[in-house]
Amino acid sequence: MLTETFPMKKVEAIIRHHKLEDVRHALSEAGVQGMTIAEVRGFGRQKGHREVYRGAEYGVDFVPKIKMEMVVADGQLQAVVDAIMRTAQTGQVGDGKIFVTELHQAVRIRTGEIGENAI
Repeated sequence: MLTETFPMKKVEAIIRHHKLEDVRHALSEAGVQGMTIAEVRGFGRQKGHREVYRGAEYGVDFVPKIKMEMVVADGQLQAVVDAIMRTAQTGQVGDGKIFVTELHQAVRIRTGEIGENAI
């Protein structure tokens, strides 16, 4: 049963905190029925930033971001990527990234449904 493959993708997006609600709403309109989010820290090309606290300057090497994860059918993939791009983009360094990976299987624990029926 678990060796069967289905046409699904896992989409992970790293976005700015203040874009979360806009992106979530756009993904709902694109047909995404569920997602997982986590607060994460990291850096990319921006290499962190400098802040001043009580007159002292210090470096923030890992910038706070939101990581969104969702599983979608192949047919939804382009609409999902477009929705994230449209709503998360500010044009500034640090807007984030989208990663898409092949997903061979999904199983809904409660019912035992597999593949696209499980998402």
